[in-house]
Amino acid sequence: MIAENLQSIKEQLPSEVNLVAVSKFHSVEEIMEAYNAGQRVFGESRPQELAKKVSALPQDIEWHFIGHLQTNKLKMVLPYASLVQSVDSLHLLEAVNAWGVANSKRIDILLELHIGAEQTKQGFTEEEILDLCFRASSFKGVRFCGLMGMATNTDNEEDIRADFTRISDYMAYLKDLFPEMEAFKELSIGMSGDWQIALDYGATMVRIGTAIFGPRVSA
Repeated sequence: MIAENLQSIKEQLPSEVNLVAVSKFHSVEEIMEAYNAGQRVFGESRPQELAKKVSALPQDIEWHFIGHLQTNKLKMVLPYASLVQSVDSLHLLEAVNAWGVANSKRIDILLELHIGAEQTKQGFTEEEILDLCFRASSFKGVRFCGLMGMATNTDNEEDIRADFTRISDYMAYLKDLFPEMEAFKELSIGMSGDWQIALDYGATMVRIGTAIFGPRVSA
């Protein structure tokens, strides 16, 4: 079923959009089924779970970290993640940058823009991201690669489209304002319930879990 789900989604995705299979809470066996069906990019949100899966799964997997990352867990994530999609605070950004400098690495990150209505969601405001982009060259241990966002958790398509419009327009504004940030091109929006809508707003990555693996088995 996982292979069939993957095939169905990939048939609908434009070739330039990267599919991140959200494998958090799913087993090594389930991930291997997706891997054997051709999937190579997977998203995890818990550092301990990521570290265990890295050692148990093929080395050519590209891991994205998509959850809230605590600064005391960086060593479980940054050696393995090719992209940290969920940098959501200045405190975390500075810690990731310091780790990158100390380890002679440049960590690829997305800045998480808070766009949904829920107050519980993490993320920067537009003003905070603008300030960071003005200071991008001062962060020697990270590379700003774009934005990540989550639409409001609702069945109201108009609200979802309004959220995606906001982040898409802001992404375009930043790209125009900071042409020197050549890596700043990724827009990670869209999950299992709204990824098809996200394609209308310039998504370059979609994060899909349930529609591939089915409901997660634990929380």
